[in-house]
Amino acid sequence: MFPTSTTIEGTGSYLPRTPVTAAEIDARMGWPTGLSLKRFGLGVRHVADSDETTSYMATRAAERAMEMAGCGPSDIDLILGACGVMEQPIPSTAVLVQDRLGLAQSGVPAFDINATCLSFLQALDVAGMWLETGRARRVLVFSSDIASVGLDWSRPEGAAIFGDGAAAVVLGRGDGAVLAHGFETYSEGRDACVLAAGGTRVNPARGAAPGDDTFQMDGGLAFRVAATRLPPFLAGLLRRAGIAAQQIDCIVPHQASAQALKHTTRALRLRAEQMVDIFARTGNQVAASIPTALDHAVRSGLLRRGQTALLVGTSAGISLGGAVLRF
Repeated sequence: MFPTSTTIEGTGSYLPRTPVTAAEIDARMGWPTGLSLKRFGLGVRHVADSDETTSYMATRAAERAMEMAGCGPSDIDLILGACGVMEQPIPSTAVLVQDRLGLAQSGVPAFDINATCLSFLQALDVAGMWLETGRARRVLVFSSDIASVGLDWSRPEGAAIFGDGAAAVVLGRGDGAVLAHGFETYSEGRDACVLAAGGTRVNPARGAAPGDDTFQMDGGLAFRVAATRLPPFLAGLLRRAGIAAQQIDCIVPHQASAQALKHTTRALRLRAEQMVDIFARTGNQVAASIPTALDHAVRSGLLRRGQTALLVGTSAGISLGGAVLRF
């Protein structure tokens, strides 16, 4: 079905009001000043206040995306939530955003798609199907995550790299295109990134062990699986798109960590100027990471109309995902 005429009409993002600097992390952990920045490569991340809920942040990002697209909520035919972690189990975050946009009585379909850090890429694929089949003229896709509420600071190698935020896109049919899309899952890495509580297995009714309600990460396992699988995955994705890595104008990767960004650059043999790297200013924003980096690329001029972008990342599972776009 590729290429499709899926066109990004507008992008938007939202950062919470409260910044937390690397120096503040050093003070919290009792580390020498400068150790956090040196160790993790993250200077500042933003942390959501209690009133900055997942749906609130998503709505602010969506409003910015619609402003760029020159449309309003009444022009949206489908709302897709693409968060790593939902605001609540039921109903979906997309329903909450529909309400915040003033569409509570509209009947516009609204539902969530979850692939943890790669939720945005999977929602992008679903949106393209709706657009190609004529079921929708404009689709709103948002990713919004509040990682700060589930961090285990006894394991700072995981906790210190995350930040909160939201991003959104408005999609339609036009001169842009999705040239190729790929997604692969290798459950050999299922224990690398885990948040156990919140489902039907670990909950107040059945009990929870200490740490079940916080994010646990085996960075070594995640990196080994991703590092082995990513190069052939990317080679296949680019081959299906009919384009070489050096022909990509802009690489928009999941801002997983400073180490992961360096590995992606090496794996693709990229030039530094091709890569969108905002990790030092945002941290890993889970599913919001890729669309936030995309919004930065568009608004800063790193990605312009007619150019080609590669969106790529990894997620819990371990899964690999990517899309080649003509913006």
